[in-house]
Amino acid sequence: MIRTLLRHVGRILLSLIVLSTCLWACLALWYQFPGPAAVKIGAGVLWAAFGLAAIALAWRRRAARALLSYATGFALLLVWWSTILPSQNRVWADDVSRQLRSHIDGSVVTLDNVRNFEWRSDTDYTQRWETRQYDLERLRTVDVSLSYWSGPAIAHTLVSFGFDDGRFLTFSIEIRKERGEAFSSVGGFFRQFENSLIAADEHDILRVRTNVRGEDVYMYRVSLPRAEMRSLFLAYLGEGAALAREPSFYNTLTANCTTIVYALARRIVPGLPMDWRLLASGYLPDYLFDVGGLAPGYSMEALRAAGRITDRALAADKTPAANFSQAIRQGLPGTTANAGAAQ
Repeated sequence: MIRTLLRHVGRILLSLIVLSTCLWACLALWYQFPGPAAVKIGAGVLWAAFGLAAIALAWRRRAARALLSYATGFALLLVWWSTILPSQNRVWADDVSRQLRSHIDGSVVTLDNVRNFEWRSDTDYTQRWETRQYDLERLRTVDVSLSYWSGPAIAHTLVSFGFDDGRFLTFSIEIRKERGEAFSSVGGFFRQFENSLIAADEHDILRVRTNVRGEDVYMYRVSLPRAEMRSLFLAYLGEGAALAREPSFYNTLTANCTTIVYALARRIVPGLPMDWRLLASGYLPDYLFDVGGLAPGYSMEALRAAGRITDRALAADKTPAANFSQAIRQGLPGTTANAGAAQ
């Protein structure tokens, strides 16, 4: 009786393993197998039949032969999967077509390919890629923005650096879409996108989210010493240089806009705890609040309420671009305190 029970339990576990790997394989074939949709579907159907046949044979006392055949086939699939490599050479969408380049001379940083598009809609825009210079001795503030488009748990993370001349520069880790391609959170698990680092003017990269795409954006002032602000800025430049040298795949779970920010910040502040809210990126502000990383003296509720910049951005839509960053920060907690501390 016990041996029969154990045998059934073992077959159930093996069946679950085959089913889960079969699902992964079918999705991998859908997203990466070459050819039109019909070919991808055909490949997925054949693999699903292969997996189900292996399970059926396993329950008919031919488990060893069936599972050996399936394991061999899956190993060959993994060999094919390992040949799928990121690329620098695709027909990229306009907004991620160029890569950030930087040159550092003492405290002065020269950046090529800073994006400053004028967006009228997601498909109607004027392209502008600029060369800009920033003196890191004049760096004064760091703000993190969360842009929500799909419920409270999912948000895109952007980090803005403010200088004492009133200018702001925002860094954003994004998928490097091909022309005509759209974001897919499932595709992000299956090497559908490369990573891209965008450095942009806030009138471009924040305004397009609030005023063009209808996303809801919250901004929070980050509490960091000047030296760590500078280190974080340079860490972004290092990430940009690394991506320019060698492309890498975006991953919805392990290499996204929030996890990469965490990896950069951890270089500067060793010992930052790992937390599930780094994966559910919409809750990143709560994590930053708990580790003492946001403007002090406010509750999380007050920071969230005053940090919602969406309405301010919509009201400032026709404001001159040079004044947009100041307009969206009206009433932002920590702004006055930081400005005073900087003097």
